[in-house]
Amino acid sequence: MTDHGAVPEFDDADAPGEPTPDADAPTPEGETNDGRDPEREDSTDETTPTGADAVVAALEAAGAETVFGVQGGAIMPVYDALYDADDVSHVTMAHEQGAAHAADAYGAVTGEPGVCMATSGPGATNLVTGIADADMDSEPVVALTGQVPSDLVGNDAFQETDTVGVTTPITKSNTFASSADEVGEDVSTAFALAASGRQGPTLVDLPKDVTTDETDAEPTEPTVPGTVSVPERADEAAVDAAAATIAAADRPVILAGGGVVKGDATDELRAFAKDHEIPVATTMPGIGAFPEDHDLALEMAGMHGTGYANMATTMTDCLLAVGTRFDDRLTGGVDSFAPEATVVHVDIDPAEISKNVEADHPLVGDAGTVLDQLAAAMDGSPDTDEWLSQCRDWQTEYPMDYAVPAADTDDGAPDASAFPDDEPVKPQFVVEAVDAATDDDTVVTTGVGQHQMWACQYWTYTEPRTWVSSHGLGAMGYGLPSAIGARLAADDDQSVVCFDGDGSFLMTCQELVVAARENLDITVFVLNNEAIGMVKQWQDAFFDGRRMASEYPWVPEFDALAEAFGADGFRIERYDDVADTVGAALATDGPAVVDVYIDPTEEVYPMVPSGGDNGQFALSEAHL
Repeated sequence: MTDHGAVPEFDDADAPGEPTPDADAPTPEGETNDGRDPEREDSTDETTPTGADAVVAALEAAGAETVFGVQGGAIMPVYDALYDADDVSHVTMAHEQGAAHAADAYGAVTGEPGVCMATSGPGATNLVTGIADADMDSEPVVALTGQVPSDLVGNDAFQETDTVGVTTPITKSNTFASSADEVGEDVSTAFALAASGRQGPTLVDLPKDVTTDETDAEPTEPTVPGTVSVPERADEAAVDAAAATIAAADRPVILAGGGVVKGDATDELRAFAKDHEIPVATTMPGIGAFPEDHDLALEMAGMHGTGYANMATTMTDCLLAVGTRFDDRLTGGVDSFAPEATVVHVDIDPAEISKNVEADHPLVGDAGTVLDQLAAAMDGSPDTDEWLSQCRDWQTEYPMDYAVPAADTDDGAPDASAFPDDEPVKPQFVVEAVDAATDDDTVVTTGVGQHQMWACQYWTYTEPRTWVSSHGLGAMGYGLPSAIGARLAADDDQSVVCFDGDGSFLMTCQELVVAARENLDITVFVLNNEAIGMVKQWQDAFFDGRRMASEYPWVPEFDALAEAFGADGFRIERYDDVADTVGAALATDGPAVVDVYIDPTEEVYPMVPSGGDNGQFALSEAHL
């Protein structure tokens, strides 16, 4: 009888397979220890190009510079073709979800499609969270997925998944590539559709035979199909009527949504608001569309928006909403949202007009173009002096502060001496301190939870494309991989900062290995309250304090974890630690993680309960 537990022993000379190269052994000139010649000639020079080559050529024609992905069997031909690409670099992520989030953030910062790539089956399904996030937030992403050979599709082959079927509800467009001759154009079209009109994710599923078959077809630059119509200008009569309504208003408010940023319409929006002295609130995706340090800024409206933004949008008699879909986190109960307002709704997607909030003046078109049309049609400005005075009164009555307000130092940073030294650090204080220590064009990314809301509320945003987060889907784990994508998209002289929570960070912390390997200059502040804080807050408020599965008394030391991954680790436990530690972490040339032990009792307010009246926001749990 064979002993299956016995392990055979081999002398080195008898060992099966190829010997493992000695890392210290000399190698032939021009070769690496893995046998690959770094100076090898392009392997396709003497062969007919394949479908995989066409895919890579389409990436180059589209101007793609960076691809985020994870290797695998069915996508391997495309990776092999990518080996010889001169203009496209690849960043190997630790997990496909991280690749999708990084591509999403890359698109958010640049305005051009980010690219993610994965193999079939689990590779493709691991992209789904990131694709769904991009779909909800209208971020331009192109996903390329490997697929089993065409003749095996439908046979439950190894690592087969109906990727097109799975992703149809969460993509703007997706395509099952059917031939090597057409696959290049499939990818080019996916780029064009992701970037045009209301942006969003597209996907091309690549069967292995399509990418290995030969083809002479060369892809063209991305072009939107002739069957797709992208509106640009709104109807002139509708614009004239809307302009007359705005000019006659007593209490006008502009609500700037994410479409203002994605449509590069921030200049037009700012000019219109300032020319006509109309206060501006933003949605969460619209943060950065209007400078929050301006006198007309009401900042973010909605569930955790400022009291003054929610009062103004509740009491307005004319709401100019630009590039927003009026989601439930913004509106609360639709019946109580802007109840006295005549609504002028500008959006490039006609499907969003009157979907949630009825539009009295629907204006379908590009945000910047339509704002220019409105500006030209305005016959005078509304008289807003009394209204602006009322808005300033609300700002005084409902300031954004927290339990122990800090005095500012001479350089604008919050003053640690204003806080009792024996009390745990307030997260808002940390956000303000990092804001004061960085430039206005710093890109901020976040995960999802309480830390996300504090980063909304206590950072002063003045520039577009500096706020990158998961809005509609609310995907925990978004923060770190999105910081990686943002870092590779941002200008070299821009800082990239990530605020994360301990629960959110634990979901994708493996991507630290990417930041360390690529020596990416990002700084992550983990606001650590040993809990899924927002869930805990809701349990305390609405479930009688029954904290089921929301507390994390076993979180690791994140500064030590960072060091294990090859990043620099820091820790903040006291107010006196904040200034020096923030400075040291930001000065690190490469990735850094700061484990911030925050007050575990701190909660996010103001707050409007789901479906509630925005004008009846709570300032504490006692108000709920």
